[in-house]
Amino acid sequence: MAVTAAQVKDLREKTGAGMMDCKNALAATDGDMDKAIDWLREKGIAKSVKKAGRIAAEGLTKVIIDGNKACLVEVNSETDFVAKNDQFLKLLDSAAKTILASNAKNNDEALALPVDGKTLNDLFIEATATIGEKIVLRRFAIVEKAADELFGEYVHMGGAKTALVVVKGGDDELAHHLAMQIASMSPQYVSSADLPADVVEHERTVQTEIVKNDEKFAGKPEQVIKGAIEGKVSKALKDMCLIDQEYFLDSNKKVSQLLKENNASVTTFVRYEVGEGMEKRQDNFAEEVAAQMNA
Repeated sequence: MAVTAAQVKDLREKTGAGMMDCKNALAATDGDMDKAIDWLREKGIAKSVKKAGRIAAEGLTKVIIDGNKACLVEVNSETDFVAKNDQFLKLLDSAAKTILASNAKNNDEALALPVDGKTLNDLFIEATATIGEKIVLRRFAIVEKAADELFGEYVHMGGAKTALVVVKGGDDELAHHLAMQIASMSPQYVSSADLPADVVEHERTVQTEIVKNDEKFAGKPEQVIKGAIEGKVSKALKDMCLIDQEYFLDSNKKVSQLLKENNASVTTFVRYEVGEGMEKRQDNFAEEVAAQMNA
């Protein structure tokens, strides 16, 4: 299939690889973005990949806690200016409070919730009409804890990133630091026990190809190559798991050690980053001005 310039640009931004490498990767994978990313990794061209893609949509995240129940929401807008708008901020707050008080399971149920004689969806429609941008509820999570557990929360840059963690044992300071760890280090799972088999297998496939394409392993014994592959797989998977990460306040300590020292454990966590995995709106000011002049 023909590879478009837009696809090449998108892949370059996600991997940092050169234009021709991105074009070749897309051509070799019939334009499949995920496979093209893996192709670049396997060839050793893409040193790191942001799996979730570029931070794209604008808006804010918010977390509110009421006793043993908490709610984390993300509301998106088209531009970052809107995130400073009073109506947007009130909508964000209303969405979080309304959903927290409910048992909504998905966005459709959440948007149908009543708010002062209207529905939450009505408030989003009104905000869109008044502000002049599309305003949407992207996602939410309702988290409940046991009476003997603690919530830890951390909000970065007013809501650009928000993390919520449930901790058993320890104290409020530990729970807060764990939330900061989650916000900054982006773990995907609590521990290796939570890793899905397909995630492990996918990483092993990618790392196998990386080693195969690495000249320093050429002619090495099979056991050496296997060891190298498993070592790379282990490191990649540990970065995905909270308790296997280096503690952000002490690089000589793992999070698992921190928990052990405090006789604590992590039950669950949620991390939202605004626009994560979404395609960012691309505005060309010069083209926009020209279009208006020719209108």
